[in-house]
Amino acid sequence: METPLDYYKKHLTKYQAEVKTLKKRLTKLSFLRVLVFVATSLAIYLFFERWQIALVFGLVGAGVFLFLLSKYTDAKHLRDFNKALVNINEDEIEIALSNFHDRADGKAFENPSHQYSLDIDLFGRGSFFQYANRTTINEGTQQFATTLLANETNGIERRQEAIKELASKPEWRQCYTASASLIKAETPAKNIIGWLNNYQSFLPKFIKWLPIGFSVISILISLLTIFNVIENQMIVVYWLLFGLAISGVYVKRISQLSSHSDRLKDTFRQYAILLDYIEKERFASGLLMEKQKQIQSEHEKASHIFKRLSRSLGALDNRNNLLGALFGNGLFLMDIRNSYSIEMWIDTYADKVSDWFEVVSFFDAYNSLGNFAFNHQEYVFPHIKNNDCIIKASNLSHPLLDREKRVPSDLSINEEQFFIVTGANMAGKSTFLRTVSLHIVMANIGLPVCATSSEYSPVKLITSMRTSDSLTDDSSYFFSELSRLKYIVDAIQKEPYFIVLDEILKGTNSTDKAIGSKKFVEKLVASKATGIIATHDLSLCEIEKELDDVKNYYFDAQIIKNELYFDYKLKQGICQNMNASFLLKKMEIV
Repeated sequence: METPLDYYKKHLTKYQAEVKTLKKRLTKLSFLRVLVFVATSLAIYLFFERWQIALVFGLVGAGVFLFLLSKYTDAKHLRDFNKALVNINEDEIEIALSNFHDRADGKAFENPSHQYSLDIDLFGRGSFFQYANRTTINEGTQQFATTLLANETNGIERRQEAIKELASKPEWRQCYTASASLIKAETPAKNIIGWLNNYQSFLPKFIKWLPIGFSVISILISLLTIFNVIENQMIVVYWLLFGLAISGVYVKRISQLSSHSDRLKDTFRQYAILLDYIEKERFASGLLMEKQKQIQSEHEKASHIFKRLSRSLGALDNRNNLLGALFGNGLFLMDIRNSYSIEMWIDTYADKVSDWFEVVSFFDAYNSLGNFAFNHQEYVFPHIKNNDCIIKASNLSHPLLDREKRVPSDLSINEEQFFIVTGANMAGKSTFLRTVSLHIVMANIGLPVCATSSEYSPVKLITSMRTSDSLTDDSSYFFSELSRLKYIVDAIQKEPYFIVLDEILKGTNSTDKAIGSKKFVEKLVASKATGIIATHDLSLCEIEKELDDVKNYYFDAQIIKNELYFDYKLKQGICQNMNASFLLKKMEIV
C-alpha cells in the first residue's frame, strides 16, 4: 500500500522531471524566436525596395514570431505550475519529518475571549494551525482559522464525508493549490465586494453602441484614405482628434476606474482559475456538491464570467501604453468600450461575487482538511452517536507529538461526568488535557482523530488553561482567572459544554484555593456540563466520595535509581508521588 510519503516522493520526482523538460523546451523556443526575428529582419532588408515582398515577409515573420511567443508563454506557465507542484511535494516531505516551524503560525487568530483558542496549541509556533494549514489565498486562510474556531456540533457527518472525498483527491488538491500560488492577489476579497456593491456607474446605457459605430467609421475612413478615395489624408487625423475628444469627456472617471482595475485584475484572474477547477471536478459528498452548485449559473459558468471581467480589467489597464491609448481611444474609443463592459458586469454580477468568493475560500480551507486526512490515514473518523457517552476512545494521542514517542491513553467519559486528574509535574496532565480538547475540536470539524477507535457524542468545548494578567486592562492574574471562570459559568447556563480546566484558582493561597475549587467543581457538576479538571490539590479528590459523577484519575511519576521516570499512562485513582522536592534537590536548587 502506498503511503502518503511514498506518494509525495514519487510525484516530486515526476514534477522535477517535467520542470527539466519544460526548461529545455523554453530554451529551444527562445532560440527559434531569435532566429525568426533575425531572418525576418534580413528578408525585409534584402527586399526593402520591393515593398510588397518585404511586407509579406514581415507579416509571415510576425505571425510565426507571435505563434512562438504564444507557445513560449504556455510552456513558461506550465513550467511555473510544475515548479509549484515540486514545492508542494517538497513541503509535504519536510512537514512529515516535523520540519514545519517556519510556516505561518496563525498567531493573529488567537483570541483570549474565545472558548478555547488560547489554551490548546491551536495557533502559534508548533501549533495545529501551523502543522495543518495549506491554504494559498488570504480568504482561505481566514476560512481555515474560522473552521478551527467554529465550535460547531451540527453537520459533523456531512463534513466528514467532504473531508474524506477531498482526501481521496490528492492530485486535484495539489493542482488547485499550485494554480492559486501562481497569482499573488493583494486586494482582500471583502474590499472588492464592498467596492462592487457600492460602485456607481457613470456611463449612460446608450454608450454601448457608440464605440462600435465609431470603430466602423474609423476603419472605413482609413480604408478610403489608403485607396485614395479620400484624397485629404488629414481627415484621419481630424477623426482621431475627434475620438480623443469624446474619450476626454469621461477620462477622469475612467482613470478612477482604471486605478481600481489595476489592483483587482490579478484577484479575478486567480479566482477564475480556481472556479474552473471546482466546476470541472466531480464530487459525490453532499457538502461539496452544495458548494459546487452555489457557483453554477443557468446560462454561463462562474469561471467564464470571472474570466470575462478579468479580460476587461486587463484591457483597461493597457491604457497606460501611450501608443495604445492614443490610437485605441482616438479610433476605437477603447477606454469607453472597456469601461462600459466592466460597468455592465458589475451591474449584473456584483450581488453574486460574494458567493463565488466564499466557495473558492471554502475549497481552499477544506483542501487543508482533506490533506490532513490524507497524511494521517492511520487516524480514525469518530463514529458520531447521540448517547450518554461523550467520548469513548482507544489509544488516544496528541496529533502533534512524535508518533514514535507518544504514549496513548484510553478514555471513556459519560455525559455530565467530571474527571479530577492529579499527577506529578511533567507527568503528562497538561498534554492529556490538550489531547482531549483537540479530539473534540477535530471531531467537530469533521477531521479524523489520533486514535485507533473513537465514539463521540458531539459537544462544544470551553477551556481555562492559560489565564494571564493584563497590564493594559489593569487586571491581576487572579481577577483574570475569575473572569474566565465567570465566562464558563455563564456559558454552561445556555447549553451543555465539555469543560477543560488546568489548576483552578492558581492565583490565591492554598486554603482559599481548596475551599473555592471545591465549591466551583460542585457547581459545575450540578450543571449539565461534562469535563476534566487537572490539579495538584489532592484535597479536591475528596469530592469523588460525595458525588457519583466525579471520578479520580492520575498520571504517575516514579524515582528509579535516583532518576525520575514517567510512563505517561492515565490511571484511575489519586496520584501519590509528587516530584517538586526531588527536582529541586536533583537540580541543586536547594
